[in-house]
Amino acid sequence: MAWSTAQKCLAEFLGTFALLLFGGGSAVASLDVGDPLARVVLVSLAFGFVLLGAAYALGEISGGHFNPAVTFGMAVSGRTPWKDVVPYLVSQIIGGFVGIAVIVGVVHGNATAWSNAQLASFGSQCYSGNGSPCGFSLGSVFLLELALTFAFVFVILRVTRPGAGAGNLAPIAIGLMLAVGNLVAIPIDGASMNPVRTFSPALASAIVGGSGSWAIDQSWLFWIAPILGGILAAVVERWLSS
Repeated sequence: MAWSTAQKCLAEFLGTFALLLFGGGSAVASLDVGDPLARVVLVSLAFGFVLLGAAYALGEISGGHFNPAVTFGMAVSGRTPWKDVVPYLVSQIIGGFVGIAVIVGVVHGNATAWSNAQLASFGSQCYSGNGSPCGFSLGSVFLLELALTFAFVFVILRVTRPGAGAGNLAPIAIGLMLAVGNLVAIPIDGASMNPVRTFSPALASAIVGGSGSWAIDQSWLFWIAPILGGILAAVVERWLSS
């Protein structure tokens, strides 16, 4: 079936909405979990499983990107038309914001949860400075996000390439890669690997009032590093497949 651009954009909206609702929601809902290791595992699994489910449900329509870094990687690899890039990005941004907006509405109903969520800027990612709670430098976080997104997008490109033979198992590998990436990155910067994953809560924090402006001020890094990682993955994968 030939899917229209509108159908593809709706799929990207729904998938990114789910990613932020379930994955981002788990990050906010688990802020008061006493055991840091348990929280890392919980959030990592939430992101991995929701991506797996969304990829199975919507991947045949839009390719199941739900992430600007993946969209750029797919465009550079020649598998997504460049004309679809901007519509995909707009759909992802809106979907991610709506997903986190639901979580903002939910936690507003509890004073303790609301206070914790505001302090964490609703689960946005960060590097040290500007009043953020993160302790790793800008350079460290940039390198981490670049490397993890490279690995994540590279796996996506390999398991979904024509003739790969992964078939219906591809979303499992993709979901596992996201979960593993979160296990590594959550203790360092909160784990992004997806510009919308960071920008949505940062924007929500800027609108409703969080712990200062650090989240939105630092969100630029989580656009540039993941997108560069996705593009680099596409370049390497094309070279390997040539």
